[in-house]
Amino acid sequence: MFEFEIKKKSSETRARTGVLQTPHGEIKTPVFMPVGTRATVKTLSSEDVKKLGAQIILGNTYHLYLRPGQEIIKLAGGLHKFMNWDKPILTDSGGFQVFSLSKNRKITEEGVEIRSHIDGSKHFLSPEKAMEIQEDLGSDIMMAFDECAPYPADYDYIKNSMERTLRWLERCKEYHSDMSRQALFGIVQGGMYPDLREISAKETTNIDLPGYAIGGLSVGEPRELMIKLLNHTTPFLPENKPRYLMGVGTPDYLFEMVEAGIDMADCVLPTRIARNGTAITSKGNLVIRNAKFAKDFSPIDEECDCPVCQNYTRAYVRHLINVDEILGARLLTIHNLYFLINMMEKIRLSIEEDRFLEYKNEFYDKFGYTYHK
Repeated sequence: MFEFEIKKKSSETRARTGVLQTPHGEIKTPVFMPVGTRATVKTLSSEDVKKLGAQIILGNTYHLYLRPGQEIIKLAGGLHKFMNWDKPILTDSGGFQVFSLSKNRKITEEGVEIRSHIDGSKHFLSPEKAMEIQEDLGSDIMMAFDECAPYPADYDYIKNSMERTLRWLERCKEYHSDMSRQALFGIVQGGMYPDLREISAKETTNIDLPGYAIGGLSVGEPRELMIKLLNHTTPFLPENKPRYLMGVGTPDYLFEMVEAGIDMADCVLPTRIARNGTAITSKGNLVIRNAKFAKDFSPIDEECDCPVCQNYTRAYVRHLINVDEILGARLLTIHNLYFLINMMEKIRLSIEEDRFLEYKNEFYDKFGYTYHK
């Protein structure tokens, strides 16, 4: 069910293209995965997301466990049928909520006691519970339960957290014995400490799994540090397995992760900034809600062929955003996701034609990014 084949390697970098086979179809990598936290990519239908060219989407274990509940989704026939999505789905384990809801949780060896952000009710997430929920959701790829540690954090805290995450991974694999239906990915942690990253990567990959992820980056650390640790960690992951960098979605981070040899990435950023009135364009981000666009009747991005840029103007989208019309957030979400999905297609093509760095440099020059040395 889960086979990963590398198709082409860059001669100048670690970038590569590949194909990951899953029960719900193949995924061409490198790939950006839109996030559908509560069984929806916000403001879009499953049909919308498919038309944009998305190959795989994410669901959130913690949020779906709270509402509507794993039982309802299981009764519906799993997350694919529940949300009418027939392509692959990856579900996270709830580990990121251990990070993002840190004021509402208590971590022990057994798991995490967490208070619902909705009503304050207490819930207990353990490695076994995270596996049980994800099995009921029926995702193609399920993530091991981990702690996404905060930044900054001292060495001892990160070391203890990383070692506990490794023990939790053992428990996840023991609980999830059938990997023919769902692929379990392990997660490398280790904070901002290169030696802990190396230990975590080696110990995690000692456990034979269909794929591996790098977690705990892009959590507030400087860009230079993130890229340094990414390039330090990736070589310790098996070359013949898919590699997933969790939680990155800016164009530069996507280019950097591809250059480092990563195959998969996800982030809420393109949909979140869309709802706040920001568009990703070939010449940089545009805050469409700004007054200077009130009489601008040009497309959001003249180089973009998405349905929004083909049919609507900056002035119109600005108007929608500023009067809180749902359509404004929807149009910007369509544009931002199309932009990144189309960018990843061009990245794959540039690797196949062995001109990845050339394409990266062209993109950076136009977007206004500075280069990482």
